[in-house]
Parts: sequence; structure tokens; C-alpha cells
Amino acid sequence: MQALWMLLAALMFAIMGSCVKLAAEHEASLAQVVLFRGMPSVILILAWARAGRHSIVPTRWRPHLWRNLAGVSSMWLGFYALSHLPLATATSLNYTSPLFIAGYMLGWGGVQRDPVRITSVALGFLGVIAVLRPSIGDDQWLPALLGLGAGGAAAISMMQIRELGRIGEPEWRTVLFFSLAVSLSSIVGLFIHGWGQADLAGYAALFGIGLSGLCGQLAMTRAFGLGSALLTAALQYTTIIFAACLGMVFWHDHLDAIAWSGMGLIIAAGLLSVWRTMREKRPLTKTARENAV
Repeated sequence: MQALWMLLAALMFAIMGSCVKLAAEHEASLAQVVLFRGMPSVILILAWARAGRHSIVPTRWRPHLWRNLAGVSSMWLGFYALSHLPLATATSLNYTSPLFIAGYMLGWGGVQRDPVRITSVALGFLGVIAVLRPSIGDDQWLPALLGLGAGGAAAISMMQIRELGRIGEPEWRTVLFFSLAVSLSSIVGLFIHGWGQADLAGYAALFGIGLSGLCGQLAMTRAFGLGSALLTAALQYTTIIFAACLGMVFWHDHLDAIAWSGMGLIIAAGLLSVWRTMREKRPLTKTARENAV
């Protein structure tokens, strides 16, 4: 049952990525996309907290600040990449955060001789090269670099989430403040760029972003609560496979053998990094994985 919940979450996140791409094609602004991703979680969590009389005052503000700064940056960069790149390519780049964590641990975390992390970084580097070279055009390098930036920012966000877990901050409060930060950033974007010119299909895609993102978040939370965090973290990479299939069906994306091999290398490298991290420390909290998207 745990595997089924995680597969459902992966499918929902792939659908969310498709809706992001579709909304952008129908003239929805990036700020609108971000708003519809964050606002449903804010409304539902606040309603739940009020009904249960739970305090929303955090234990410490500083970890929330850094987590939200990195997480919001990752979301904006990732959604921009999804809007301008083939769906599978953008999704693969957004899921490189474990590679950045492994690279940080090798460079500054005191594990310079760890062969597992060295292998994961090497595989991930080769995978990124393989994904980028055959699948993007000359005018898509900026979105590709921003997609990699989304993975790097997500890595910083995940490390801050671990810190929040250590100090006893409940997962729902972490999600609440992140969703609130996402929504506020989108309002700033709307003031700068305006509401956008989305048509009916664009608004349908925007609502799809909120619905699929929320369903994916709930399903992933359920999956992490049922058992092995390693199994759940491994199955999250099926999002890349689902995204590739959706890209082929709706956008006729045709990935050659090199691109498929690159996605496989990124998945393998991410799994190695996650496995090594979980062997050394306590498993990542459910919030750490559910907010990396």
C-alpha cells in the first residue's frame, strides 16, 4: 500500500508539471502558476489548525526563513524551467537536489573520501550532460540552467527542513509557512507583471496545478507515514518516468537513447545519494521529500 501511495504522488506531481506547462502555453503568468500552487495548502491547513485549535506560532523563526527563501526560489525556477523545456527534461533537472547535497557533503561536509557519494555525483553529472545535450535547443540553455538552480535551491531547502525536524517543528506548520511564503511571493509577482491573459483552458490548468499538487502532497505524506522512507524516496523518481510519458502523449516529445540514459543516470545517482544519507543519519522526514517539488 505504501508503494501505491507513493506512485500516486509521483503521478500527481507529473500531472502538476504538465498543468504548469499547459498554463504557460495559454498565457497564464508565472505568478499565477505559483499562486495556484500555494494558496490551496494555506487555506486548508489554516482551516484545519483553527478547527483543532493548534498554534501556528513556530518554535524558531530563522530556520523557517531560510527554508522558505530556498524553497520559494526553487519553486519559481522549477516552474520557469517546466514552462520552457520538454516536460521530462525539466522534471529531471528539478530532481537533482540529492546530487547537490552529495556534492556539498564531499566538499564541505567532512566525507571527502566517501566512494558512494563520489560515485553518485559522477553519475549525476554524466546524467545531466546526457539529458541536456540531445534534448534542448540553443535558446533553451537559460531555462535549463535555471532548472538546475531549482535543484540546488531545493537541496538547501531540504537541509533546512531537517533542521526544523531536529528542533521539533511539526510537519504541518512547516508546510503552512512554506505555502504562505509561496503565495506571498506570487502576489508580489502579480503586482509587478499583472494578472496575465489566461483563457478558459489556462484557468483549467491553473486549477489543475492546485488540485494535483495538493493531492500529490497528501499522498506523499501518507506514503512516508506508512513505512520505509527509503522505499518512498526511491519511488519518487517515477515522477520523471510519468513526466516523460505525459510529454510524449501531449507534446509529442521524442527523447533519444542518450536522453533516456541520462534520466536513468540521474535516477541512479539520486538513489545512491538518498541511500547513503539515510544510512548515516535518521531518515528524511516526510516534509523533506514532499516539499522538494
